[in-house]
Amino acid sequence: MPNYISDIVEAARLLGRASRVLVVGSSGGGKTTLSRQVAHHLQAEYFSIDRDVRWLPNWTQREQGEQHRIIRDIVAHNRWVLDGSNPSTFDIRLPRTDVVIWMRLSRLTCLAGIGRRVMRNYGRVRPDMADGCAEPLPNLEFLTYIWTFEQRHAPLFERNFDLYGPEVPIFQVKSRREADRLLDLMRSAH
Repeated sequence: MPNYISDIVEAARLLGRASRVLVVGSSGGGKTTLSRQVAHHLQAEYFSIDRDVRWLPNWTQREQGEQHRIIRDIVAHNRWVLDGSNPSTFDIRLPRTDVVIWMRLSRLTCLAGIGRRVMRNYGRVRPDMADGCAEPLPNLEFLTYIWTFEQRHAPLFERNFDLYGPEVPIFQVKSRREADRLLDLMRSAH
C-alpha cells in the first residue's frame, strides 16, 4: 500500500526537509510551477523529464536507454526536484526519493492549464522544454491523455509506488489552492 500523507502540515514539514522530491501528475496540473518553487526554496537543482530527459530538438524523442541513463545520473545527485510522470522509470526514481508530490487535479483543471500554457507559449519554446520544441496546439491524442489520465495512469502510479517506494511519503494535491497552501506552509516552517 502506498504511503499516503493526508495532513498538509505534515506534508509541508516533510517537503521542507527533503533533499530529493519527485513531482508527478497529469499534464496541465501544475507540476512544473510547483517543482520550480520547491526547488528554489530547498536550494535544490530542478530537473524536468521533458526538458532534460525525454525530448531532443524538434520533438525528437531520445532513445529509451539514453533516457534511463540520464535519469540515473540525475537521481545520483544529492539534492534535486524532478518534475515528470512517466511510470516506466519509477523503478529508478522512487528508491532515491524522499517525498512525492502527486498533482492530482481534476481533468478540467488540467485541460484549462494546458489552454493557458498554449495561449502564453504557442510557437515558442517554454523554459521547461527542450530546445527546439516550440509549444504546439494540443492534438486529440494529447487531450485524450489528459482526459483519461486518472482512469488509465493512476492505477499504474499506485502499483509503482507500492513496488519501488512503499516507504516514500506521497502527498496528493487536489487543487491549485492546495498547492499554494502547501508552498506557504513549507516556507513558513523555515
